[in-house]
Amino acid sequence: MQGGSSGICYGLKYQARCISDVKADTDHTSFITGTLSLREENEVHLIRLSSDGTELVCEGLFSHPNEIWDLASCPFDQRIFSTVSSNGESYGAAIWQIPELYGQLNSPQLERIASLDAHVVYFGLLIIYIVNHNVLWWPSERHDKLISIDGENLFLWSLYSSKKAAQVQSKESAGMLQNLSGGAWDPHDVNAVAATCESSVHFWDLRTMKKANAIERAHIRLANYDVKKKHILVTAEDESGIHIWDLRKPKIPLKELPGHTHWTWAVTFNPEFGGLILSAGTDSTVNLWLASTSAGDEPTSESIAEPATQQADSLLNSYSDYEDSVYATVSLISVHTKSMVNQFHEN
Repeated sequence: MQGGSSGICYGLKYQARCISDVKADTDHTSFITGTLSLREENEVHLIRLSSDGTELVCEGLFSHPNEIWDLASCPFDQRIFSTVSSNGESYGAAIWQIPELYGQLNSPQLERIASLDAHVVYFGLLIIYIVNHNVLWWPSERHDKLISIDGENLFLWSLYSSKKAAQVQSKESAGMLQNLSGGAWDPHDVNAVAATCESSVHFWDLRTMKKANAIERAHIRLANYDVKKKHILVTAEDESGIHIWDLRKPKIPLKELPGHTHWTWAVTFNPEFGGLILSAGTDSTVNLWLASTSAGDEPTSESIAEPATQQADSLLNSYSDYEDSVYATVSLISVHTKSMVNQFHEN
């Protein structure tokens, strides 16, 4: 678990396909991840970056009953998170709470706060790609609302933690769309959700639970909003790499990045610096990009403005110390990242 020349490693007993930063932990840099083993008891790891930034330390290790295909930390309570999991026969979603006393390898067990029962889908000929589906937390401030997405439906829930229950507030079918594969909640407009499927990104108005707009594009894996700038979305696509969109002009992408040598599976904006993008793919590589997200706009203090003599988008760094495909990323700002950005501007 020691830091090397290209990063810091943390070992898991089994394979994992999802990771989430613990946004509610404002005192530390923390992550939570879950394993994906069909036959063995799966694990949830609570991981923290050491104070000197050289080591990832396990702060809690908990058993989980099923394979974990998606995991997301609650943005306002560092002890609460959601999972989408499979028992080999069906998929379901649940909300969990980490016990107060943890930190040892024999940590107390997770407490199930609520099961999102409407999200349970059984294997069948009509249900495919459910493994990509996820749970979305309300993106700003403390709130009891969350969203779950399966292959055919979008659910809006109210979570009652004290009662250990969750209730569906509204539901909408995707209609003729096939295989919804996930989504993202707009941090600038809590009434807007982007839902991805094989050939498009559709934008839903939660007030009416109706589709408001769409980006038609083939083989979209994932979409992520720019936290620092309104109307900006980035998509990861199988064959065409990475596209940055201005949602006010959804027909043509604002920017294009080459992505990866094989499928681009995950992409996310940095939460602090506009224009910093982290991507991962099935070429066993993670790439860090610096790309302008402005369409003729004046630079703002919230973004990293490129110098006038250097308008081209750039690959800041590529990390290839992986033995297998990379399916998930978490983008954080660090001293190392700031240093790379400063060197880019100086060159």
